[in-house]
Amino acid sequence: MTGSGKSGLTYADAGVDIAAGNALVDAIKPLAKATRRSGADASLGGFGALFDLKAAGFRDPVLVSSTDGVGTKLLIAIETGRHDTVGIDLVAMCVNDLVVQGAEPLFFLDYFATGKLSVEAARDVVKGIAEGCSQAGCALVGGETAEMPGMYAAGHFDLAGFSVGAVERDAVLPRADVAEGDLILGLPASGFHSNGYSLVRRLVAEAGLAWNDPAPFADGQTVAEALLSPTRIYVRAALAAIRTGGVKALAHITGGGITENLPRVLPEGTVAEIDLGAWTPPACFGWARETGRMEAGEMLRTFNMGLGMMLVVAPETADAVRNALRGEGEAPVVCGRIVAREDGPAVVRYTGEVSWG
Repeated sequence: MTGSGKSGLTYADAGVDIAAGNALVDAIKPLAKATRRSGADASLGGFGALFDLKAAGFRDPVLVSSTDGVGTKLLIAIETGRHDTVGIDLVAMCVNDLVVQGAEPLFFLDYFATGKLSVEAARDVVKGIAEGCSQAGCALVGGETAEMPGMYAAGHFDLAGFSVGAVERDAVLPRADVAEGDLILGLPASGFHSNGYSLVRRLVAEAGLAWNDPAPFADGQTVAEALLSPTRIYVRAALAAIRTGGVKALAHITGGGITENLPRVLPEGTVAEIDLGAWTPPACFGWARETGRMEAGEMLRTFNMGLGMMLVVAPETADAVRNALRGEGEAPVVCGRIVAREDGPAVVRYTGEVSWG
C-alpha cells in the first residue's frame, strides 16, 4: 500500500449522490402505491414492471403507447420553484393521446434528468405525476432518475413520460364511419395546457411582466400560478363517452392547435367546419392575441384556443354522448360539423368570429 495520504475518488466526488437517489425512491414509494389499479401493484425498485392484462379485464386487447414531455413550460416551474403541477402536465400529454385511440391508460413511467438531484424538487414533481395518474386511472409503475453533472444548468431538470394503454381490438378509434353530417363536440381547456410556451414566455417578456406579478388574464393569481395551471386530463370523461357507443373519433388538441390536430382523425375528402363563435376562449388567449398582435389564424395553429379535446359524433347519438360527458363534470359544446369535399386530405375551415371575452 502506498502512502499518498489521498482517498480514492468516489461517485459523489464526480457530482452524483447515490444516497440522494435512494432517498428519493423512499420518498415516492407511497405516491406510486396510491396509484394501484387492477393489473398492476405499482411497486417500485425492480428492474421492470409487470402488468396483467387479463386481471385488468381485457379479452382481445391491442396495446397503445405514447410518450411526451412538458416542454418549455418547465422553465417557469424551475424559475419560480413551483414543481408540483408539471407532473400532471406530463401525464396528461401522454394519456390524452392514448384515449383518443379508444384506449384505457394502464400504466405510466417517468424519466427525470438533472445535473444535481434535489430530493425535495423531484418529490414534488413525482407528487404531480402520481396525481395525474390517479386522475387518469393508471398506475405509476416506475421510472428513472438520472443525475448528470454538467448536462444541465444549476436547478434545471427535464422530464419525459411514457404510458401504455389497451383497447379491445374491435373498439379502436377513429372509426371508419366518420362522415358528412357528423357533429363535433369540444371540451374546455384550462388554458394554454402544455403547448406554445416558447411563445408564451416571449409574450410575458414583451409585456414586461415578472412571474410574481398579478396575471392580467386571471384574477387572484400571479403570472406563474396562472401559466402553470396543469393540462386537463380527459380520460375518465372520454371513456364514459366512448362507452355510449356514440363516439366515432377524438382529437387531443395540442401543438398545432385545432388546425393541425383535428384533421388527423378525419378521412380524406372531408372538411371540419368549426364555428369560432360557439365558445369563449379563456382570457389568457385574448391577452396573448393583444400582447403579440397575433392574427387569428396563427392563434388557431399554435394554441388549443380553449378546447383541449374534440369528439366526432353522429347527430342521433350526440345527446347520449353529451350526457355521459356531463356526468363526468364536463361542459361539452357543439362547435362544428363534418362536411364533404370532392377530394384531397381532410382540412379545417373556420366560420364565425371569436368572442374574446
